[in-house]
Amino acid sequence: MTDYKKIQGFEVQTLSSDPTETGWVGSIFYNSTSGTFKTVKPGGIALGTWASGGSFPISTVERMGGAGTQTAAVSVAGYNPATPGAFNGVYEYNGTSWSTNPNSYPISVYGLWGSGTATAGLFVGGSGVTGAANKFNGTTFTPTGSLNTARYYLASSGTENATIAAGGTLPPAYALTEDFNGTSWTEVNDLNTPHNQHSQTGTATASLAIGNSPASNIVESWNGTSWSSNPTLNTAKQTTSASGTQTYGLVYAGEFTAPLAQTEFWDGTTWTEVADLSTARYASGSLGVSAPADNTVTWTGSSGSGTSTEEWTVPEVVINTLTTS
Repeated sequence: MTDYKKIQGFEVQTLSSDPTETGWVGSIFYNSTSGTFKTVKPGGIALGTWASGGSFPISTVERMGGAGTQTAAVSVAGYNPATPGAFNGVYEYNGTSWSTNPNSYPISVYGLWGSGTATAGLFVGGSGVTGAANKFNGTTFTPTGSLNTARYYLASSGTENATIAAGGTLPPAYALTEDFNGTSWTEVNDLNTPHNQHSQTGTATASLAIGNSPASNIVESWNGTSWSSNPTLNTAKQTTSASGTQTYGLVYAGEFTAPLAQTEFWDGTTWTEVADLSTARYASGSLGVSAPADNTVTWTGSSGSGTSTEEWTVPEVVINTLTTS
């Protein structure tokens, strides 16, 4: 066995299991369980992967509103092909399994959007056509101020009391943007291009509007006052899902002639393709800014996705085994 102390001039620490903390990056250690020398390298978004989560209670529900994080998410209303039509079911995810919330959404809608968390969320718009907005405290829904212009297939980003909602359709598609202060909505500067069936992530003052229908690679950036053109996606798509911030986010799933499994990462400058979903889908669950890009979740969606839930996780460190001779 190679004596690293003699070669490198330091003693290699012995561990019974591989470390997971970033403080070990750059270290060499001996794993006494496997009988191998190993190194610790940094992880990162490029090494992230999707893995199966708990099954959703209903198969292929799509165009729902979502909010929360990977370990505390809520799915609100949507389109149920089995009925077929809009429904008002509410489901909660704890990072392992889904459960049914006994309090239904006040109206049966699809094409709505959610922002905030699973215990302080805001859901707005939807088929019907409605401008209704409802706050969610983790148990019940409370009506709040309605949009000035009713629409569906819109998207929103922010928190329960500070949200920007943009685009949507009646039809036609809208470029309208409205700002929510916790009580009422105010029309602010429009998108440069009408968007619908797009996704949105970020805050009420720093947001991205991503994709469009028909399928497009367009992305616009919101600075709290106006929208500007942003570097475009690598692949044109619509009905995407998104999470993260204006400078560190993920866009996943979507549709371009067929459902997509593609995932793209945004670092504030460039879009980069990273690991695909296991199941191609569109119009699936989306969490927005409350879900860090490193730990997000998406669920069910278009036909073929069934009850599938997938969780995206980024490793903090990567362990490599050294070969010795």
